[in-house]
Amino acid sequence: MNGTALPTARRLLGKLPFVDPGRPPLPARTAFLTGASSGIGKALAAELCARGYDVYLTARRIEVLEELRARLTAAFPQRSVTVAALDVTEHEAVVRTVDDAARQFGGLGMVIANAGADDWGNIGEGRFEAHRAVVDVNLLGAMATIDAAVAHFSSKGGGQVVGLTSVVAAAGLPGAAPYCASKAGLTTYLQSLRGELWNSGITVTTVAPGYIDTPINESLGDKRPFLIDTLTGARKIMDRIEAGAAHATVPRVP
Repeated sequence: MNGTALPTARRLLGKLPFVDPGRPPLPARTAFLTGASSGIGKALAAELCARGYDVYLTARRIEVLEELRARLTAAFPQRSVTVAALDVTEHEAVVRTVDDAARQFGGLGMVIANAGADDWGNIGEGRFEAHRAVVDVNLLGAMATIDAAVAHFSSKGGGQVVGLTSVVAAAGLPGAAPYCASKAGLTTYLQSLRGELWNSGITVTTVAPGYIDTPINESLGDKRPFLIDTLTGARKIMDRIEAGAAHATVPRVP
């Protein structure tokens, strides 16, 4: 791609991160990502493509995913980008979708459980069903995704499981109890899994985002210490994932 085409790639991507599309294509790697339609997931989708991954992107909003696919394939024509509607609370559908991605790519190298939900409100205010829905997405949905990933990786002899938790897994926030509890549960689930898979060829990486500027926390306004933008966050997250870190906090807290 010549120099005059670079601004076009920038316009196609908008605020999505990318590397110089004129560089030689990287060897294809494969990644499956949930929650790819917004926030950290959307930025990770672009960062994965930029780093040479073929990607299978899922979320509930297929129309948003289709738009994302169009932008990514325009910017990274050498990459394969597949999108599929998936509600991670439909656990059997999660298994089918992971299996479909594995068949399409001839195997997966990485599965990232990123889909998330929140609900702000105090305990005892009649919001139990909303709170349960948060746990179903953030904990049970992630467990379903990871369970399907481990089954696949065990059959092929290796791979990388990545779960996005949160820094609030270690310290609950008032008004966000179900979110904090779900992330704490996922953190310990991944710790247990890491022990189970020791010396198996399957890497388990726990990523605990701090305040990365996304729709899930924008209502907090200026009450977000050490805030970074989603593009910077995605790059830092992928740096730690590719380093094979067992646990990473992004951004790092001084």
